[in-house]
Amino acid sequence: MALAKEDIEEIQNLIAKAFSERPEVNQVNVRYELEIRKRIVRVEEELKHQRELMIEGFNRVDKRFEQMVLEMNTRFTQVDKRFEALTSRIDRLFMIWSFATTLTVGGLIVAAIKFLP
Repeated sequence: MALAKEDIEEIQNLIAKAFSERPEVNQVNVRYELEIRKRIVRVEEELKHQRELMIEGFNRVDKRFEQMVLEMNTRFTQVDKRFEALTSRIDRLFMIWSFATTLTVGGLIVAAIKFLP
């Protein structure tokens, strides 16, 4: 059931007449719209402030990560130095043991050759 053009025009005229007879409705709508616009402005300002705080927080996190990377690098350097010192000690100990073992085996061979018929 479609409306005819005359019916649509009549409905529009009735609506316009109703709004013109009750100006307080228009004023209420205007007041409501102004309040909503003020609220929107406040919300936008708060969102801007929150965005600034988030950016500041991200910058702090970035700085903290950079500090942590520097600390980890210094710790790894210290551990590397310790391993190098340990390796040099083990190498020296291995050289002493191998030299002592070589001398002992050589002495045993010389003794065996000398005392065996």
